[in-house]
Amino acid sequence: MKQTPATRRLSEQLREKLGYILLFEIADPRLDLVTITGVEVAQDRSYARIFVSCDADRYEEVLDVLGQAKGRIRSLLARALDWRIVPELDFRIDRSTDEAMRIAAALENVPPTIGVEKDEEGYPVQADEAGSGAPDGEASSDAGELDG
Repeated sequence: MKQTPATRRLSEQLREKLGYILLFEIADPRLDLVTITGVEVAQDRSYARIFVSCDADRYEEVLDVLGQAKGRIRSLLARALDWRIVPELDFRIDRSTDEAMRIAAALENVPPTIGVEKDEEGYPVQADEAGSGAPDGEASSDAGELDG
């Protein structure tokens, strides 16, 4: 959906009301630790896409519970908002936290070749000036054994 400054304000207002409703009005323990990460409201306020975050193993359960509670949430929103139209709610899982965790794990597993010194063209610089063709660590240890 195209977002304008007006729809961003509406989205923020809707996010605050939804957060309050999910926290205090909907008493379902299956919605514990569910976070609203984003809301997009259509310009005519007839439709709202709500992004939620939760544990990866609970995606289906959370979507089912939110789908079952959608009517109750809309009726509570009608009382909480001063809008003429209460938007149709579309709950979706926000998987950006999963992607961030995957990237963080990938950054922790840095291959040992990253630390090898390289020349301008990206090739490993040999410690042995003769250029024996062996990788950097092996060339320096072999050269010490051969000289001694």
